Amino acid sequence: MGFSHLPKVQLHLHLDCSQSYEVVSQIDPSITRAEYQNSFIPPAKCTDLADVLTRAASGVRIMQTEEQLRLVTQDLFAQLVQDNVLYAEVRFAPLLHTEKGLAAQDVVRVVEGTVSESIVATGVEARILLCTLRNFSEAQSLETMSLVKQFRDTYVAGFDIAADEAGHPIDAHVKAFQYARAHHIPCTAHAGEAAGPESVWQTLRHFCPARIGHGVRSIEDPALIEHLRRNNIHLEVCPTSNVMTDIYPDYGSHPVDRLYRAGVSLGINNDAYTLINTTLTQEYGKLNRAFGWEKEHFLQCNVNALQAAFIPEQTPDELMARLLEGYR
Repeated sequence: MGFSHLPKVQLHLHLDCSQSYEVVSQIDPSITRAEYQNSFIPPAKCTDLADVLTRAASGVRIMQTEEQLRLVTQDLFAQLVQDNVLYAEVRFAPLLHTEKGLAAQDVVRVVEGTVSESIVATGVEARILLCTLRNFSEAQSLETMSLVKQFRDTYVAGFDIAADEAGHPIDAHVKAFQYARAHHIPCTAHAGEAAGPESVWQTLRHFCPARIGHGVRSIEDPALIEHLRRNNIHLEVCPTSNVMTDIYPDYGSHPVDRLYRAGVSLGINNDAYTLINTTLTQEYGKLNRAFGWEKEHFLQCNVNALQAAFIPEQTPDELMARLLEGYR
């Protein structure tokens, strides 16, 4: 069974890890395809998340000017069209793109403007999440949060904390999330990926996000699973990514099917087109082969994702109608 024709919702997608070779070579013609394969794409099995993230620097390096930011954002939308994505939330850390003199607010302005233009050009609805990183300082987290507030009436829709949670305490980021709660700014947070369920509990207690990026190690704690289900906390699940980072030895060992059957709200995502080297269509195929998932499973996950999306109330209704039509 093929899944390319099915409309898809993607809530967990990193802009700076999703550059095709076509755009990379356009930005820097000296980069050969072999170098791209080696520097931008990790092996299918790495030692851990930190090992995978060593390749992320390659993507960030070629996103340091306004033109580069525009090209990479347009390139991502071309990939979304190919993957038949109906709605996407695209995340990135603006403070990483100031190495050649751009101000962080100019980084956001360029990406937001290109997203706005690309929505019209492609028909793919999208929003932007601005990320702080676990290794950032309190000042950097607050600066990122201030950018979310500054661009709140645009396609910037929320706040995220990303990067390797293992070894990075939450203390530096509590104030940013407190600010978000006080100003009703939607938040998600990476957790339960490089660390276990205790990291998810800590993130929920101190950050109070509406969603968790990954969160798959919640399966190790039945009380946490019940808490997620009872409070309708959505998990942005990225199975291939979790196998690549060696959280699980192979796809069949991934808990996504158990999480689904436990009644946890979850959606399927590919995390990053380049860094994880997979599409959503391919992800659906793997779920079909590993767990026997069919259209009804993917429809439910996409409905879950739309209900958890950080978009104005009227927009999900329009997207839901298009989603249901696509699955008839």
